[in-house]
Amino acid sequence: MTTNTQATTGPVWDYSAGHGPVTGALSATTGAFAIATTGAATGMPPGWALAIGAAGAIGHTVTSLRDRLSARTVSMRAASWLVGAGWTTWAMTTGPLSWAALGSLATIGVGMGAAARATLLHEEARELEALAAAERQVARELSAERRAIAAEWVDRIQRVCGITVRVVAVETWPTGTGFTIDAELPPGGTTYDRIAREAARLSADARLPHGCTVTASQGIHQGRVLIDVTTVNVLEAEITYPTGYAPLSLHTGIPWGLRTNGDEVRVYLREQCALVVGPTGSGKTNMVHTILAGFARTTDVLTWVIDLNAGSAGLPWVRPALDSTGQTTEGMRPGIDWLAASHEEAMVMLDAAVRIAKHRKMAYQDLLSRENTDLLPVSDRIPQIEIVIDEGAEILAAMDKPSKALAAKILEVIRIARAMGIRTVLTALGATGSVLGNLMIRREAKVRVALTGGETEGMDLSKQFPGSRGLRVDQAPYKGSGFMGTPESPAGLFKSWRIKPNQIRDIVAATSDRHPTLDAVSAKAAGPDYARRWDMARTAWMRDDTPSTAPADAPIPAADSPAVGLNLSALRDERTPVAETDEEALARKFREQIDAQFATAPEPGGTDVPSSGKPPAAGLNLSALRNDSDGGPAWLPDAVAAIKGAGSAGMKPSAVADLVGRSRQAVRDALKAAAERGELVYRDNGPHSVYVHPDHT
Repeated sequence: MTTNTQATTGPVWDYSAGHGPVTGALSATTGAFAIATTGAATGMPPGWALAIGAAGAIGHTVTSLRDRLSARTVSMRAASWLVGAGWTTWAMTTGPLSWAALGSLATIGVGMGAAARATLLHEEARELEALAAAERQVARELSAERRAIAAEWVDRIQRVCGITVRVVAVETWPTGTGFTIDAELPPGGTTYDRIAREAARLSADARLPHGCTVTASQGIHQGRVLIDVTTVNVLEAEITYPTGYAPLSLHTGIPWGLRTNGDEVRVYLREQCALVVGPTGSGKTNMVHTILAGFARTTDVLTWVIDLNAGSAGLPWVRPALDSTGQTTEGMRPGIDWLAASHEEAMVMLDAAVRIAKHRKMAYQDLLSRENTDLLPVSDRIPQIEIVIDEGAEILAAMDKPSKALAAKILEVIRIARAMGIRTVLTALGATGSVLGNLMIRREAKVRVALTGGETEGMDLSKQFPGSRGLRVDQAPYKGSGFMGTPESPAGLFKSWRIKPNQIRDIVAATSDRHPTLDAVSAKAAGPDYARRWDMARTAWMRDDTPSTAPADAPIPAADSPAVGLNLSALRDERTPVAETDEEALARKFREQIDAQFATAPEPGGTDVPSSGKPPAAGLNLSALRNDSDGGPAWLPDAVAAIKGAGSAGMKPSAVADLVGRSRQAVRDALKAAAERGELVYRDNGPHSVYVHPDHT
């Protein structure tokens, strides 16, 4: 061990390194002495040394000129070869071992080292000066271009706006799509919005292409203005959502699209809600998928989605992780954490959100005190819940009773849950007074997006972005383009990414192991409503399990064509439910409450009346009427299987009716008969009465 240590602590020689001034001179003098000594001992002709030195001088002169070295360096190298060759020739003639020969050789070596050092410093200074000169030339060219831009826009602003500004700096964008002018406003109280009001006229005066704009915003103080000028239309092209799907965090911002200068526009939603407005055909649904993609990539966000339009916004993020029975597959989690497609499920979801927010306020008091904050520290252990409500602004403005109840619950979540990490993203079809008239939405939804798609009806940008000037719908006539404003950046043009179903499936698979789980405190508050959100009975609508027994080449009957076979009145009440009026709906609910309260009471009229409430039919013994004798209708086994899959929670008759596609009255009669036969058990709980399979009682 000692030997190895000593060996490693010795000097390290780099034999591949070039010679410096000292080693070069030492190598030259020792080489000359060796040649002179050998030549004198062997009788070598002295002229050979002189010829070799002349050849070396010529070779180094050629290479130095090729490398564009200075004349001083070329002369020093040539002189070193000639002086060394001359001393070698003289020493071979007179003897190299005399004091005169050795002294003169040492003098030559010192001179060569000093000359090499001087020329090396000269070359370094020359190279630095060349680089500095090149940089000065580039700066002069850039400065000339910027001076031209500055002079042009000073004149344009004077001509259009009637004010004279002084340009402080001009910065061209790295993407090459425009530039920013930093200007000083004239004295006298002139503000930046004097230029912002004339953005359209400035764009026209500059002859900018369609889709390119001039926008003015505040500078570093109130006497300065920043003018962004877009020179290339980046809104027209379709831009695919970026791949890679790197992890994101709520605290570092989530990208929602690109500005016209090519920069990502990020949103910070820890305390803010968001409002996305876009008419049909503007790319709003695609924008919703972009938002869900950003949430799926985060490590501290759980996403809940409410879409009363058959859940279409959330289904692409759920179905890749569901098996044929509608259950989540092992090893993959859905891209969203909960999906509601009906008023009932949405109310269950929002009720759970309210309970979570209230319980977090009590359960995390010690954590808030320890962290010295009034905002719940959101992390992968305590994730934030983002509730994305497609066309949620329309729900807030609707007048029907179910929507009013849902709207009240949405506003409650927005009002009480900010500090406890529950925020909403609402979408709407238009920026109208009915949508933006709610003070709560205007106050809390500071992140706002308007996808115009060239649509002018119902797109009042002044209401959605109050205080922003110069915004016009015709500036963003392309699908997926529009305006976005956040508390961190003023309203301006942006382009949403395009995301397709194949990419959604890729994102679900790539981010499956990244989603956080709901913290134990919140899960306890959410209760069974949250724990059973993926139960078969609640996900049955997400899958298409209707079998097709017709041949592949069989024609598909028209919707209004008569059915093949007997037109039996016994089947009409089940297969053709009629839309009921408000009075009929109220009467039906009253009957349901009576049935739930007195489900086991005998029917009036004795025992001769079947459980369905219909008298025995005379005439044909139709199978459609033989519910009791033959074990019920053909769809009853599927309903019994679904009730069994629901476990001890059971299913309401209304849920079974939605599952099998029959009227609620017919389903209620069949389930009651099945309960009397012992196939099901009726659990009476008033309006929440359910049918349970005997295996779970």
